[in-house]
Amino acid sequence: MAFERRGKPGKNFKPKKEFREELLAIDRVTRVNSGWRQLRFRAVMVIWDGKGRVGLWMGKSWEVVDAIAKAIADAKKNLVTVTMTEDGSVPYDVKVKSKSAIVMVHPASKGTGLIAWGAVRKVLSVAGYSDILAKRYGSSNLINNARATIEAITSFKKLDTSFSAKKKEVKEEQGKS
Repeated sequence: MAFERRGKPGKNFKPKKEFREELLAIDRVTRVNSGWRQLRFRAVMVIWDGKGRVGLWMGKSWEVVDAIAKAIADAKKNLVTVTMTEDGSVPYDVKVKSKSAIVMVHPASKGTGLIAWGAVRKVLSVAGYSDILAKRYGSSNLINNARATIEAITSFKKLDTSFSAKKKEVKEEQGKS
């Protein structure tokens, strides 16, 4: 774990964060028992490691801080790899359905910015995308939209756009003829 220096030399070392974290929501959830209500907090977090991996998870606890810590710990265990072009966009457009949420992700030209709303925007910004168009249909549920967005950005096939790969494909096609 890397450390960064704060304050006077020799004092106040604070660990540097290895993930970029974004809090999607904190909700009070209640379970009704016979005679009382049990109140807990649910935190939904998205994390990104800066190397093309994103995690989404939620945690529940009696305290907000503990719920956030649980969500981050579980998101670190469930990282998925996302595909991004050199422009900071997606390779091609895709439409994904997760439960009742439908998310459409479309590549945008450089300089367009991140055009999305709500949980979709937060997930895409944490994942490091800079130029993208996104639209959600169906459910307005935050968790379902975030899951659909994660599915959309992980559904891209790995594209090898290097010159040597194209040259190899052309030779293979000529060899078959």
